[in-house]
Amino acid sequence: QVQLVESGGGLVQAGGSLRLSCAASGYGISINAMGWYRQAPGKQRELVASITSGGSTNYADSVKGRFTISRDNAKNTVFLQMDSLKPQDTAVYYCNTNILRLGALYGSDYWGKGTLVTVST
Repeated sequence: QVQLVESGGGLVQAGGSLRLSCAASGYGISINAMGWYRQAPGKQRELVASITSGGSTNYADSVKGRFTISRDNAKNTVFLQMDSLKPQDTAVYYCNTNILRLGALYGSDYWGKGTLVTVST
């Protein structure tokens, strides 16, 4: 069974920083792409940033230059460093990974339970 455990959310003042982590675990798994999505109240879930197994990254325009995604392949962990946070960054942040399980032909998407980030003015 695959598990994703997120950590690092919380309350921060505008201009501050937070670092999110998401660790994937499970028997015989191979991690493909990893990423972070967020969902603000009353809005649709949106992609924040993603990173391939080779390290190529992609960011939403709204976070470019402020957020940095990285991963530790040895620990099956993805990180999101969030700097210069703004009140509009307030949302529940979800980890998403594409995982190939032992014996499977294709990878499947898995989601974390989400961690709340609140940015105050």
